[in-house]
Amino acid sequence: MTAQSSRLYYKNNRIKQLRAFCYAAQAGSISRAAERLFLSQPSVSLQIQALEREMEITLFERRGPKITLTPDGKTLYELAVPLVEGIDALPARFAARTEDMQSGRLDIAAGESSTLYLLPDLLKRFMDLYPDNPVKLHNLIGAEMLNALRHDEVDFAIGSMLDLPDDINYRPVYSFPTSLITPGDHPLASRQSIELDDLASEALILPPRHLTTWRLVHMVLQQHNIPYQVRLEVGGWEIMKAYVERGFGIGIASNICLTGRERLAVKPLPDVFPHRTYGVMWRRGKYLSQPARRFIDLMNPDLFHSARDPLLEGNHEPSGNQVFVAAGGRPRG
Repeated sequence: MTAQSSRLYYKNNRIKQLRAFCYAAQAGSISRAAERLFLSQPSVSLQIQALEREMEITLFERRGPKITLTPDGKTLYELAVPLVEGIDALPARFAARTEDMQSGRLDIAAGESSTLYLLPDLLKRFMDLYPDNPVKLHNLIGAEMLNALRHDEVDFAIGSMLDLPDDINYRPVYSFPTSLITPGDHPLASRQSIELDDLASEALILPPRHLTTWRLVHMVLQQHNIPYQVRLEVGGWEIMKAYVERGFGIGIASNICLTGRERLAVKPLPDVFPHRTYGVMWRRGKYLSQPARRFIDLMNPDLFHSARDPLLEGNHEPSGNQVFVAAGGRPRG
C-alpha cells in the first residue's frame, strides 16, 4: 500500500479510529478497548496512531499499560463521543422512527430497593400520564442487570452503581445517607450521637455479602480497625428491619428503606459512611426510546441536559440540580 493510498484508507475509516479512541479513553487501556471492539491490541493502536498523525496531535499520555488523555485528547473526546454514540445508535434510531413512538412496552430493570422504595410513585405518575405504555419490571441485580443492559433486554435500569463498567452510562439522581437502626430499648437508641467505636463487637444484621451495603460497611469498619460481628445475614431491607425490631441485633441501613413508620430507633452514622446514590443506567451508545425518556424525565427533567460525560468530570456524584433525599425521608423534587 502506497503512502497516498494508506492516508486515504485511514481517512475513509475515520469513524473506526474515533470509536477506537473513545473506547480506549473510557477504559483507560488499549487492551480493554480491543476486547470491547473484538479486535487485536495492535489494530486498535494503529487506528489511534493514524488519528494522531492525521490531526497532528497527541491523544494519550502513556505510562506503562495505563493511558490518560492529554488536553487535546480531552477536547477531541468531548467532540467525538456524540458522533460515535450517534453512529452506533443509528439502527435503533431508525427503528424508532419507523414505529409508533406514542406506544410500546417499557422494560425497566431494578433491584429490590429501587422496586420497593423508588419506583411506586414514579410508576403511578408515568402510568397515569401515559396509559398506552405498559411497563414490565425486571427484578435483577449485579451481573444479571448489566447483562440485560448489554443485550438490550431492558430499556434502562434503576439502581445503585458502585463499580461502573466502561460500557455502561450511569447518572445518579437520588442520594441517601446511611443510618444505624436499633430496637427502641437498645442502649444505643438513647445516644445523642453514634461513634464508630459504638459499633465494635455489636451483633450486626446485614444484607448478603454480595450486595453493595455489606461491602461498604465492611470497607469502613475495616479501614478504621473497628472489630465487628455479623450475627445474621438477611435477604432484604424489610427482613432486616423486622429482625432488628424483634431484638436479634442492630442494623446498618441506607435511608432509602426508612419510611418513618418502623418501630425502630434511627441514628445517623458518622460521615465516614458514604451516601448511596441511586440513578439511571443504560448501555453506552444505546438510543433511549421516547417512553424511556419520558419516564426518566419524571425522575429528573434536567438529567440529559445537565449531565456531562463522567470521564471528563472525574466523578459520578450528583450535581447541584439533582434530587437529594434527607435522612429518613423519601425522594423529593
